[in-house]
Amino acid sequence: MIDTKEDIISNFSGNPTFDEVVEERISRRGFLGGVIGTAGLVAGAGAVGSLMNAVPAEAARRGKLGFTGIPTSTADTVTVPEGYSAEVLIAWGDPVSNGPAFKQDGSNTAAEQAQQWGMHNDGFVYFPISGSTRGLIAQNNEYIDPVLLFTDGDAVWDQEKTNKGLAAHGVSVIEVAQRRRRKGRRIVSEWRVVRPSRYARRITGATPMTLAGPAAGDPRLMTSVDATGRNVFGTLNNCAMGFTPWGTYLACEENFNGYFVRGSGTQSVLERRYGISAGSGYKFHVTDKRFRVEEEPNEANRFGYVVEIDPFRPSSTPIKRTALGRLKHEGAWVQEARDGRIVVYTGDDEQFEYIYRWVSRLPWQVARRRGVSPLDDGILYVAKFNANGSGEWLPLVPSNPALAAWTAADIAINTRGAADAVGATKMDRPEWIDTFPKSLTAIATLTNNSRRGTGSNPGVDKANPRTPNPYGHVIRWWYQKDWTEGTFLWDIFALCGDPEVLAHNSTIIGDKYGSPDGIYVAPSGRLWIQTDVSSSTVDTGAYAGFGNNQMLCADPVTRETRRFLVGPKGCEVTGVFVTPDEKSMFVGIQHPGEAPSGSIDPANPKQYSSWPDGDAGGRPRSSLVVITKDDGGQIGS
Repeated sequence: MIDTKEDIISNFSGNPTFDEVVEERISRRGFLGGVIGTAGLVAGAGAVGSLMNAVPAEAARRGKLGFTGIPTSTADTVTVPEGYSAEVLIAWGDPVSNGPAFKQDGSNTAAEQAQQWGMHNDGFVYFPISGSTRGLIAQNNEYIDPVLLFTDGDAVWDQEKTNKGLAAHGVSVIEVAQRRRRKGRRIVSEWRVVRPSRYARRITGATPMTLAGPAAGDPRLMTSVDATGRNVFGTLNNCAMGFTPWGTYLACEENFNGYFVRGSGTQSVLERRYGISAGSGYKFHVTDKRFRVEEEPNEANRFGYVVEIDPFRPSSTPIKRTALGRLKHEGAWVQEARDGRIVVYTGDDEQFEYIYRWVSRLPWQVARRRGVSPLDDGILYVAKFNANGSGEWLPLVPSNPALAAWTAADIAINTRGAADAVGATKMDRPEWIDTFPKSLTAIATLTNNSRRGTGSNPGVDKANPRTPNPYGHVIRWWYQKDWTEGTFLWDIFALCGDPEVLAHNSTIIGDKYGSPDGIYVAPSGRLWIQTDVSSSTVDTGAYAGFGNNQMLCADPVTRETRRFLVGPKGCEVTGVFVTPDEKSMFVGIQHPGEAPSGSIDPANPKQYSSWPDGDAGGRPRSSLVVITKDDGGQIGS
């Protein structure tokens, strides 16, 4: 399914948009030419000090980045700087353990796919077993391209295709190990997937799961096959992720609405708010009634959550944590507060949606000793950004006067509606969030807003179309004492675009980029930024000259940014994680060869890309790549 998030708007509230907040901020401070500078936004209206002095001390000492940035590229390969090597670790269809091999013509069965690396890998986490040389990788498999998954595309649909499509979704868990060998005068590191592995596992769109938190057991989560409202089959469209201090993986359900179809009857207010309609990007509903809303009106209410998975217990049952809200989750980044409570950040990746924060009631170790999940017991908040550079977290609880008529289950099931009611700030498609732990600073990507209208129906007013943010920006906020504070200060780390083109108003210092998506703070403090320019836009129009999607590294002190990696044609670069010693980096390459418009001819699946298998392959494959430095040093040093 081609990503259509840019074209979806379901927030018709009158809440202020982030664009309006920024415009007012510019107007108040009179920034020259509308360019927002870090110093300008940090100063004023109660801001104390500068965030430039609040980044990790180790990053400040390091200063400049230690590699030469690479140029943009439109080549059908993964390009990295001189002195680095990038190799495919695993690709869609490869077995996760003892399992069938991938068939290049797409003829693997549903049962075989359920034992293979899922399709279109996205966010992931490396869990150490033996430090930086052996560990587990849990990675999301976000969605499918039927034209690549099946030999004949999706023109003819049957139950086997539904089964295989569900099997290609979910999460893949593999065990990986490193070995060092001599290559000439050099000692090189090579990574491999451990097969067989007792940890290896596939979690799919049909895997039994449980529901926990305030929505569990609610009548709105009951279906014809689950009268308890506490059990559900599968997880779908997992995008970014998180991990907990107690060693579990958090997969995040994003565009779940695209799987459900209302073929008849009236669309409910809740369905409208979550974008569930007569249209669908998939055909699962043809053979499976749970995706037909008129027959199973509550099934969609069982998706849109954060899913907790224990990668070290392959027989454990995944749990959907409803207390973290129902939305199009773009990650669930966990930060431990000074008193041991956990804070979880998540963005709702759609135009004019919100940024959320969860704070556990108890320190996580205390909660777990008492048999309570820190992800079930706490308070969910939504962010309000003010034009004076301050912000506040608005609690989504029945004791909030704006939610006096709501129950905790209401808030968990219709989190977007609750955020509308309390007056949160509508953002420019919130994407990934990460933190600088030592400086009490969070950083997030807002990928872009492709359009904006006026009044109560944003994005639909065709008489007043505007594109206020075609390149997106990276924002950050910080606290004065602890992560649990109810207020924060914020600024813009980078307005994206081309810094050499005045009309872009870009504040990037270094290499150009747009549509930031994945973001990752390495242990050293280096900031890694990945892009997701849509296939219909790559290297054309406003993005002409930007090349294929890429990954850059930024110095959080100087904001200097250098291009480190460029992906193959049609791909999104998404997902990045390093080993604890930062000498190995894993990077996700998703949907290489995606059609720039329309669809690919099933008879010619390599129409736009043949990566990674080249002439020997039958179709492009999303893959996980491992990068090492030839001299054995840290990545980016």
